[in-house]
Amino acid sequence: MKILLVSYDNDNSIAYFPLGLGYLAAAIRNSGHDVEIYQQDIYHYPIEHLTEYLDNNHFDIIGLGACGGYYQYDVIKNNVKAINNSKDRPILILGGHLPSPEPEYFLRKFQADFIVIGEGEGTTVELINGLEKGKKDFNDIKSIAYIDENAFYIETERREPIKNIDEIAWPAYDLFDMEQYVLYPAPKMKRKDRNMVMLSGRGCPFKCNFCYRLDKGFRPRSTKGLIDEILFLKKQYMVTFISFWDELLMSSISRMYEFCNGLIDENVDIHWSCNGRLNFASKDLEMLKLMKKAGCVFINYGIESMDNNCLKLMHKNLTTEMIIKGIENTELAGISPGLNIIFGNLKENRAVIEKDVEFLLKYDDHAQLRTIRPVTPYPGTDLYNLAIEKGLIKDIEDFYENKHRNSDLLTCNLTDMTDDEFYECLFWANSMLLNNYINNIKERNSEILENLYHKKDSNFRGFRMV
Repeated sequence: MKILLVSYDNDNSIAYFPLGLGYLAAAIRNSGHDVEIYQQDIYHYPIEHLTEYLDNNHFDIIGLGACGGYYQYDVIKNNVKAINNSKDRPILILGGHLPSPEPEYFLRKFQADFIVIGEGEGTTVELINGLEKGKKDFNDIKSIAYIDENAFYIETERREPIKNIDEIAWPAYDLFDMEQYVLYPAPKMKRKDRNMVMLSGRGCPFKCNFCYRLDKGFRPRSTKGLIDEILFLKKQYMVTFISFWDELLMSSISRMYEFCNGLIDENVDIHWSCNGRLNFASKDLEMLKLMKKAGCVFINYGIESMDNNCLKLMHKNLTTEMIIKGIENTELAGISPGLNIIFGNLKENRAVIEKDVEFLLKYDDHAQLRTIRPVTPYPGTDLYNLAIEKGLIKDIEDFYENKHRNSDLLTCNLTDMTDDEFYECLFWANSMLLNNYINNIKERNSEILENLYHKKDSNFRGFRMV
């Protein structure tokens, strides 16, 4: 069968490689089907272009997936409208975090034919193979949802996650315009670096109340599997920087020692960034020093709050003492820390955000522009269920069509503050953070001017925006 996978436009001037789509494309192609990628993310085609493309090119199936979010919801909705307007409309399959929590809504609202729930490789291939054979009853295919011929909603039994993820084929890089994706910027990258995103594993064992998980537990890739792929990317696409995007490259201290020693022993010579856990960073400075030696330049941390009671309520498995010690260790090791804080979780108030801002002003090294956003109770999360229970959100349609219309504005207020008090907290906090960022830029430029004109610095190459 002929399948078109859509890499939707996420409004980035330089797009990042769509890992999920890459893995899915490899699985489908390896099962014997023809796969093409529609790279809306790179070329920023207008929505009408997809309709024209489908009118002029026949496809049996079209696949589209996204994470949850107001922007992604609108983009997928518009793309689906373009698909449904085509003269020879393919079978439409949706997947990802966006439709998986409540598939029936997306089936009926978007007129999709099937939704793949959770990990997509095995499920999608099995579904495509069934469609190719003219299958009419899909109840034996696990982890899908659809509307049957009698207009009844059907959701099948969930599929077990793939246990050995080293057996999953690497993303089908050759189907994508890689010369565009390697230009995606990352913190602490050099201007000449060529960057690629990677996954070191799948899943997460933690249960933060604001996070939706497609599957339980964490399944790490082997050190050998990771190094083999990095070496392939270096050779094939001249990649010099790796951004690990999954939450848990730092899933254990022993894993980090094994991975870093593997990079050093194999002389991989790559710079990289990852997401980290502060409970490990707070315990082992030597691990962080080894990460630095192995090429790590940036660790992104999910801090979320600088109040111990709030951290406990959101199930972060962190304390403020761990956070401070972990960040100080990271900086001592010579690695830049990414400091992520959200506001508006249970029992948070003005005193909490004041502590958040104090922390950010003290430890921010200005590798990124840091602001604080309100927490969003995404469908499938504990916070979403609580908001439904309290009547703050009616249902998923109310969430996406009415309440969650911008990530910097309230979806609903879960605190004891009024909305006005809540926004005043964010206004004050982000004014402080933005002014701090601007002042840092002024200081850096003043130093550049001093070195340029008073010390005659011949290495200066002009003032640039980036």
